[in-house]
Amino acid sequence: MGATHGVEITGPLNDRFDEILTDDALALVAELHRTFESRRQDLLAARKTLEARVAAGEDLDFLPETKHIREDDSWKVAPAAPGIADRRVEITGPTDRKMTINALNSGAKVWLADLEDANTPLWENMIQGQLNLRDALDREIDFTSPQGKTYALKEDAELATIVVRPRGWHLDEKHILVDGQRASGGIVDFALYFFHSAQRQIAKGKGPYFYLPKMQSHLEARLWNDIFVLAQERLGIPRGTIRATCLIETIPAAFEMDEILYELREHSAGLNAGRWDYLFSIIKTHRTRGRRFLLPERNAVTMTAPMMRAYTELLVKTCHKRGAHAIGGMAAFIPSRKDEEVNKNAFAKVRDDKSRESGDGFDGSWVAHPDLVPICREIFDDVLGDKPNQIDKQRPDVEVTAADLLAVDQTPGGVTKAGLRANINVALQYLAAWMGGNGAVAIHNLMEDAATAEISRSQIWQWLHNDVTLDDGPKVTAELVKQIIAEELVTIRESLGAGYDDGLFEQAKELFTEVALDDEYVDFLTLPAYERMP
Repeated sequence: MGATHGVEITGPLNDRFDEILTDDALALVAELHRTFESRRQDLLAARKTLEARVAAGEDLDFLPETKHIREDDSWKVAPAAPGIADRRVEITGPTDRKMTINALNSGAKVWLADLEDANTPLWENMIQGQLNLRDALDREIDFTSPQGKTYALKEDAELATIVVRPRGWHLDEKHILVDGQRASGGIVDFALYFFHSAQRQIAKGKGPYFYLPKMQSHLEARLWNDIFVLAQERLGIPRGTIRATCLIETIPAAFEMDEILYELREHSAGLNAGRWDYLFSIIKTHRTRGRRFLLPERNAVTMTAPMMRAYTELLVKTCHKRGAHAIGGMAAFIPSRKDEEVNKNAFAKVRDDKSRESGDGFDGSWVAHPDLVPICREIFDDVLGDKPNQIDKQRPDVEVTAADLLAVDQTPGGVTKAGLRANINVALQYLAAWMGGNGAVAIHNLMEDAATAEISRSQIWQWLHNDVTLDDGPKVTAELVKQIIAEELVTIRESLGAGYDDGLFEQAKELFTEVALDDEYVDFLTLPAYERMP
């Protein structure tokens, strides 16, 4: 396709892609790009400025300039929108055809249709995902597996509400150029879905709803709000029809929860505790600040750690004070078809996790697999009964200070050779799958997404640069990491057998070695990974 409205498509036009990449849809992408791209770049630069201040020794704190917003008890977000008043269980997953049908049929109240961390930004995935979402709304979607099993949608009343997660502000879409410049991946994802599916959602009595990832400030939320206002105006959709839930999955955003809700208040649907990316952000933000900010190995960090309790309790209190939903974190377990003992232990942990969240006041929570929907629903049913949520459960007892949010050194646990090895093993498997086009990967009975690889490589980078010695072994060095990478590739090859792809695992090894061992820390491993993709 040549330039249309100043837009150039450099990716292949596969079957039906022209149905999504229409002139009018691309015109919306172009207008949003031209209007807001300079602000996006300014905000990305502001992240770097904040990071440099923290690296120089400044601790994060609540903003003095927005104290009046936090202390003003009078403002609230918009009332809950149709289809998302009751969110007691939400399922997450990418927008491939099979997952689209299974997620909508799962019995969950909401499906987070993921164009971000549980997806890879392969061109085919991004545009085919838009087609799948539109086809699902038109009830023109079905799927037959290679084994001959067929999948089809249940009746509309039984389907989950679609909430789309576009890419974060840091990601570009290299296959769509506007005036010769790459468009923002988030703007592309939002604009294409909004253009093609907003009216379809409204016709079904719901609306165009979104999850907004990776934000670090209320100014980034303001940018999204301004995009929403312009897009609704252009399509003649009443202002406030869009609703967005913001993931609080960066440590800077934890200090601006009130302000983020305030910026989006006419479009706000609440906040979510994106806990795995939150851990990644803590490590990334404080990676050069020494042992005060050293976390134990990934699997040792639980939601009962003091800093995590402070984060989640502040989120519930903030949301409910403002009339917004508070949505809990991910239960990533994938049931085993072979080992009932594994299932028994994992289900017990899921129950504990969801019981704690429902008791704290969360209005719902996430699961990664349809088999976990009944467990999550049962636990929230016990608390909610016939009520759609527990926004009326205020938390005046919660008082969280900046020191509470930054109490990294109070997290119990150590750093072992097994933990180092586990980080390397999981990251290599995930990155090989990611490079192959799959962003939601089942590894050791857990559904892993990009946050897993980010935590794994960031911990290793931090251990290397802080001269960490393992509790049960030697000091962490580049040589030790390379040795374990080689050993784990042998283990993975033996485990996968014919499923081991030499080319993908070689790419995974190169990428992981780069982002874990290079002196210069890469903000997101998906950035160099994306450049390696076609």
